[in-house]
Amino acid sequence: MKALVTGFDAFGGGAVNPSSLAVGRLKKRIGGIIVHTAELPTSYGQSAKVLRAAIDKTRPDIVLCVGQAGGRTELCLERVAINVQDARIRDNDGKQPIDRPVVKDGPAAHFSTLPIKACVAEMRKAGLPAAVSNTAGTFVCNHIFYALMDIAAGHPIPMRCGFLHIPYVPEQAARLGGAPSMALGDIVRGIEIILEVSASRSGDIRTAEGRIS
Repeated sequence: MKALVTGFDAFGGGAVNPSSLAVGRLKKRIGGIIVHTAELPTSYGQSAKVLRAAIDKTRPDIVLCVGQAGGRTELCLERVAINVQDARIRDNDGKQPIDRPVVKDGPAAHFSTLPIKACVAEMRKAGLPAAVSNTAGTFVCNHIFYALMDIAAGHPIPMRCGFLHIPYVPEQAARLGGAPSMALGDIVRGIEIILEVSASRSGDIRTAEGRIS
């Protein structure tokens, strides 16, 4: 079985992006999973092209895209991507789309096809703060999550796909006055668990992970 895991380059004036740092630390093989990695540009116009090229090159069974969500306290597996681009800041190409679709005339939303609740349960068993998230935002992370699911829907090779949002790492938090953070090693372990669980089961568990607000 093959997996493709992607991270993003730094954006918004940041010196690092923990998603690429974590992806860069992944082993080339995790159990029976051969792991391929790629770095995506934080760009509305270019990220999906780079992702599609990586998928075409590696022909993975599992695709997990990873992105930074500063301020979050948990490893957040996203449930849904929405068909909208609404940027609070400019991307790395200087673009700031507002109220535009990711894919013209595409469905309003796409859902993850990974066993997200089972993955969250296993991360918690390993002592990692984790949660199912119901919003991937409207910046490039949501853009690539939606684009990924759109690619998968029309791809000749079946793929199970999803998106993980991760907190800052401590070096970022120190510069930001104590924002929530997570050790890079814990983020890497969380990604490994997601891959292991996704490779080992076809269905998800049934447990309450909804939020009131």
